[in-house]
Amino acid sequence: MELPGSEVVGLFLGFLLLSVAPRSSARFVVEKNSLRVTSPDKIKGTYDSAIGNFGIPLYGGSMAGAVVYPKENQNGCKEFSDFSVSFQSKPGALPTFVLVDRGDCLFALKVWNAQKAGASAVLVADNVEEALITMDSPEEDSSSAKYIENITVPSALIEKSFGETLKKAISGGDMINVNLDWREAVPHPDDRVEYELWSNSNDECGVKCDMLMEFVKDFKGAAQILEKGGYTQFTPHYITWYCPQAFVMSKQCKSQCINHGRYCSPDPEQDFSTGYEGKDVVLENLRQLCVFKVANETKNPWVWWDYVTDFQIRCPMKEKRYNKECADGVIRSLGLDVKKIEKCMGDPNADSENPVLKEEQNAQIGKGSRGDVTILPTLVVNNHQYRGKLEKGAVLKAVCAGFEETTEPTVCLSIDVETNECLNNNGGCWQDKTSNVTACKDTFRGRVCECPLVDGVQFKGDGYTNCEANGPGRCKINNGGCWSDSRDGHSYSACLDFGKSKCQCPVGFKGDGVKTCEDINECKEKKACQCPECSCKNAWGSYECTCSGDLLYIRDHDTCISKHSVETKSAWAAVWVILIGLAMAGFGAYLIYKYRLRSYMDSEIRAIMAQYMPLDSQAEIPNHMNEERQRNRDDRHWGLAAVDLMFEVFTAG
Repeated sequence: MELPGSEVVGLFLGFLLLSVAPRSSARFVVEKNSLRVTSPDKIKGTYDSAIGNFGIPLYGGSMAGAVVYPKENQNGCKEFSDFSVSFQSKPGALPTFVLVDRGDCLFALKVWNAQKAGASAVLVADNVEEALITMDSPEEDSSSAKYIENITVPSALIEKSFGETLKKAISGGDMINVNLDWREAVPHPDDRVEYELWSNSNDECGVKCDMLMEFVKDFKGAAQILEKGGYTQFTPHYITWYCPQAFVMSKQCKSQCINHGRYCSPDPEQDFSTGYEGKDVVLENLRQLCVFKVANETKNPWVWWDYVTDFQIRCPMKEKRYNKECADGVIRSLGLDVKKIEKCMGDPNADSENPVLKEEQNAQIGKGSRGDVTILPTLVVNNHQYRGKLEKGAVLKAVCAGFEETTEPTVCLSIDVETNECLNNNGGCWQDKTSNVTACKDTFRGRVCECPLVDGVQFKGDGYTNCEANGPGRCKINNGGCWSDSRDGHSYSACLDFGKSKCQCPVGFKGDGVKTCEDINECKEKKACQCPECSCKNAWGSYECTCSGDLLYIRDHDTCISKHSVETKSAWAAVWVILIGLAMAGFGAYLIYKYRLRSYMDSEIRAIMAQYMPLDSQAEIPNHMNEERQRNRDDRHWGLAAVDLMFEVFTAG
């Protein structure tokens, strides 16, 4: 049966939602806390109230306050600042509990508006006479997500009749004091707290997925301390659905389910045509369950927290790494047996029940006081569903409330829940045991795998399987991960600080430069000592050539020559050096002689010419000398001719 794409998606998701508690009638249990009125006397007593599924209930504790009912904005759907109303209690006064009416907007929005106005707790009066329900957080959108995660005050829903009683007393001028008590919200039947987290490996479902992932990372350190000390028993769970029999062979069921429609999960993008499919999510959920089972068999169940946080970091959907190959890499880094986990997972294509997932579907059905699990994520403590925000401090209070007073472990009495996870198997991170360099860093949230900075050298890599030193100085740290060796007082290294190749065998060796560099036998490979008189002897990383008789080997020319000829050539070379030196000295002396002779002639010529021609610097001759100058004019021509002749004679010499 084929239907249009959008109708099939809507219909199929509808069936999935209807089949949350397979083959049974769903039963949702409302978790309650105690609300006790201490004054006035006419309404004094204890009343039921239902814990809200957001904010931070004070599990294991109690809170006293005075109830107020606003004259305006009584349903709390608008900001109280618009009405100039503040619920901030004065110093020394009891905290303010704001009473608002149900209806017209989301429960969470009412509580958020009251919190912003200064309320310490919020009571919501039902507007119909019915059994109490749990005030759930809405499906987050861009607007509600901004305030849901920031709600920190506790809230509770009260019955309509009790709400009317409170309003009547307030209008009559009575001061109403109440006490909210969460001390018995979590039972404590024995000295060990049992708790479970119902979650999903899908990381592309919006705000709720982001909130769950952040909680797992934050809570991991405290959870592992409690588990290693034997104080708690933690069990992870995953919700799956079954495909209705009429749709088992449909394209949609085949893409969202495994084991012929028995175990399904909605498409991460709610689009059957692209991206990851629901069956991808089911398989990873199954893998995480088997990781817990295999780790539990080795008495290390807390390794589940390491696997889940590492998988979120290394194998996200948005980077297209949400797959078996990436998951197996995480499993190996934690020292778990991949084959055992694969055996636990079974065959997803088999037309039969999967024991692990079948057990999960049965666990979804409420037993005793817990009720069916229908909301993701859900935390269950001592068989009671936790109500409130998934936040490290709040959840730790709820878990610790499961211990009898004075029997709780020290981790419940202190905010110090840190533990150095790098001490055990290096936290599953990369480590170079040779140089004792590790990518494991211990933080208050647990360990992180991050390539280190060592002596100014930055390592780069994913931090889990590899980290490599980069840049100048890398060869100083474990030889940059390259080959190196020393023999007979000689050391060689294949490490290069720069260049395309980081590891390259030095001259005289061959190999990959990382694990091996083998000596090249230059003699055997006929790369040296090719002359007839040569004799070759191989050495590690080099070679040695000798010549027969009194011959001398010249390495640059790969030849042998007579030592006598070398000495003769050396003598003639010395003679030639002396001769060339004498020639250069004579030529230099000649140049100096020519220069000095020319300077002397210039001075003599200027003296002779000064007698026949006045220089520009001489003063004008008086007029009575004109006749004498005229008589000598003819003589000047003869003098100039004589000067010219003399100049030619000297320059010719």
